[in-house]
Amino acid sequence: MNWTKSEITTEKGEKVNAQTPVIISASRSTDIPAFYSDWFFDRFKKGYLKWKNPFNGVPLYVSFEKTRVIIFWSKNPKQIIKHLDYLDEKKINYYFQFTLNDYDKEQLEGNVPKLKKRIETFIELSERIGKEKVIWRFDPYILTDTTDIDELLKRTENIGDQLKGHTKKLVFSFADIKTYRKVLVNLKRDKIKYHEFNERTMNELAKGLVELNKKWHFEIGTCAENIDLNKYGIVHNKCIDDDLMIQLFSHDEKLMNFLGVKFNSSLSLFDENITFTKTKTLKDRGQREACGCIMSKDIGQYNTCPHECVYCYANTSKEIAVKNYKTHRNNPNSETIIGE
Repeated sequence: MNWTKSEITTEKGEKVNAQTPVIISASRSTDIPAFYSDWFFDRFKKGYLKWKNPFNGVPLYVSFEKTRVIIFWSKNPKQIIKHLDYLDEKKINYYFQFTLNDYDKEQLEGNVPKLKKRIETFIELSERIGKEKVIWRFDPYILTDTTDIDELLKRTENIGDQLKGHTKKLVFSFADIKTYRKVLVNLKRDKIKYHEFNERTMNELAKGLVELNKKWHFEIGTCAENIDLNKYGIVHNKCIDDDLMIQLFSHDEKLMNFLGVKFNSSLSLFDENITFTKTKTLKDRGQREACGCIMSKDIGQYNTCPHECVYCYANTSKEIAVKNYKTHRNNPNSETIIGE
């Protein structure tokens, strides 16, 4: 299934064809809330942006004409909070995938705020928009000489204890270093002594999380992992999640129609016992096989996130990402993140 297209007029007066996605992902490729929130809302108000294909450089125009929901991905969404009133006024739905790891000691995320500040931002955001709209991600878990299973669980417990009552879900993944050559190169360059997860260590971590969750009562899911952890009550998560959208945004008729949702007509949309059927299969075929997400249009660009995470698959190097971010700062009104 492809997004529909419409003709738009650019700021330069050119008439071009643009995709009109209903669901925007902002973004798996870079941290738009942390570094590009002003740009994003400027483009949203102008009605379109230009996205460059990372593999061939071909530009693609994206119109917000039919956008009904935005999924924000971030490690530090502090800067975007001031913009959320605009989305509320325009009745645009949204929720956050908030990655909150603790690698401060190892400096695996060299340019993120200290953990205390990020937890404060998480709580502020949760209290602003509701705990069901802020999903906690510990993503990824990475084994090193200083972060074995016990240490990872200890750090997770510290965060989880503070987030109790401020989220309903924990999503996690295991660092799959051998899959991404540039991640391997970056880890070796920074002399990080890592260890690949195996079935035993994955199960050990999962069991530890379930034990900790006895005091949190979060839903727990994995992100794009092949291993089956259902015996622990851990599900395969959908980060771009139609079921969550139905739960949160059932009042949005256009979104529900796109998702192919048919409600029991005898019940109110606000009835907690509402029943429905889904008439469409919208799995995103462009993601990894183990990914459960439904289709969305990601508007980010690789090599533009200056968080300096050594395990990042979206950056070729920290230096290139920082350079591109500085270029953006000199041209913040560009149709694209990177520039023309």
